[in-house]
Amino acid sequence: MIKKYLNSKRETPHAAIFMSGSGSNAEKLLDSIADEENKSWNASMIFTDAPLRSRAAKIAEDYKIPYFALDILEFYRRRGETKVSLATEKGRKIREEWTDEARKILIPFKVDFGILAGFVPLTNITSDFPCLNVHPGDLTVEESGRRIFVGLHTVPIEMAILRNCRTLRSSVIIAQTYTGRGGEMDSGPILGISSPVEIGLGEAKFEDLKKIYESRPFQRPPGGYGDLLEEIARKNQENLKINGDWTVFPPAVKDFASGKFGYDEDNSLHYMIDGEWKKIKTVEYSRTGFSLIC
Repeated sequence: MIKKYLNSKRETPHAAIFMSGSGSNAEKLLDSIADEENKSWNASMIFTDAPLRSRAAKIAEDYKIPYFALDILEFYRRRGETKVSLATEKGRKIREEWTDEARKILIPFKVDFGILAGFVPLTNITSDFPCLNVHPGDLTVEESGRRIFVGLHTVPIEMAILRNCRTLRSSVIIAQTYTGRGGEMDSGPILGISSPVEIGLGEAKFEDLKKIYESRPFQRPPGGYGDLLEEIARKNQENLKINGDWTVFPPAVKDFASGKFGYDEDNSLHYMIDGEWKKIKTVEYSRTGFSLIC
């Protein structure tokens, strides 16, 4: 028996959009439903953990959507911590307290699902309802049964570059809860991937970038490494956002909200097409349409 990932009693599901930065992905998602006569989903509210640096308030005003903020850095500071971290037991405890406060804000909106549109905190709000996230890497690629292109910041892009890949893809997943082990939130069902986006190295040579990687300190410095590899990865990540995220995220969210994704007793992914469920690996979305990958 196939069960839908989204079970909403509403004809049009309500989503909460979570964001921490510029919100360009949020804007693309909102634009994608602006002209729909019968909307596939409604944005019930926009929530940010970073009111001082994100554009959440402006986007909420522009699209006439309720806006709420819960500054996570200030939350940590009021509890004696100078930075947001999950590295200690106290840090994890504070994160759960912050998540509980966020839940109180969300209750009146009766959210059906969440959209993580550039949302930084590894919050376990993902255990309350499905949360869709777009990731800068092709999560269908595995090695010894493990996904390769996982991680935060520019890590997935750098890994693709260092493996001498020619293209990148964005992936839309159902984000998983975070318990302390890396890569967990990148382990969820892969609803969709973008069509391939070419990697550009400019004048840099692969061997030189490999040497830069090998000479890095073990731990990533605050703010990043600041080297050529990271610079090139950031440029590719921005290009991937435009040609990957914006290609796959809006249609994958629409299909999810429309109840087209389901799972069986083995947690295998299924897609509803022509009135029937079809077992798939994922869906590839392009600017011209989509294709099922089985």
